Order: sequence, then C-alpha cells, then structure tokens
Amino acid sequence: MADQSIGIPDAKPSLARSIAGWILCALLAFIFIMVGGMKLIGQRNMVQEFEQVGLGQWFRYFTGILEVSGGIGVLIPRLSRWAALLLVVVMCGAIVAHLTVLHSPPSLPAVLAVLALLAAWLRG
Repeated sequence: MADQSIGIPDAKPSLARSIAGWILCALLAFIFIMVGGMKLIGQRNMVQEFEQVGLGQWFRYFTGILEVSGGIGVLIPRLSRWAALLLVVVMCGAIVAHLTVLHSPPSLPAVLAVLALLAAWLRG
C-alpha cells in the first residue's frame, strides 16, 4: 500500500497501467515485426529507401533485425522496457535519416518513437 502522506507510490503498477502497457506493446510488436520483416525480405520500397540513405543494403538488414528483435522483445516481460528503448533509438536514427538524407517529414518515426518511449515507461 502506498503511503500517500509522503508521496511514496506503490512498487506494483496499477492494473490500468499494466493493461495499457500490454496493449501498446502488442501494437508496437505488430508494427515493428511487420516493418522489420519487410526490410529483411527486401521489399522494393525498403531497398530503394536504403539506397537513398547510402549506407548500403547491410544497413537495411541490420535495421530490420533490430526492429524485429525489438518487436519480439516488447512482448517478453523481462525484456519489454529495454526492447522499447531499443526501438526508440532506432526511430531516432530514422528521424535523422528522414530529415538529413531523405528530406521527408519524419512523422511516422516520430510517432513510433513516442509510443515506444511511452511503452518503456508503462512497462517499467
């Protein structure tokens, strides 16, 4: 039980926070496994996008592996927070690539970064 008089919160997260965390992690898992998988199988638009980035196709595979691993990791309670933070880092890289090389608005990577950060907080 929390001692509200001195503001010490419960160590155990509330049921609502736990449910919200699981729902968000399931959504992130679906998105990142799908998008990372598209990178790994070499979908045409992914190959072209990584050609524009200019780091080589190895970087597409590397990014795909990170995204699929993070997508799976957010579903494993012991890894969930760290996997979500990994996805935040990957999305920060995507934001930089969109702004500096692709010259397109980084809307989706920014939204996904915020959602992954929220998941890391909820699962913590």
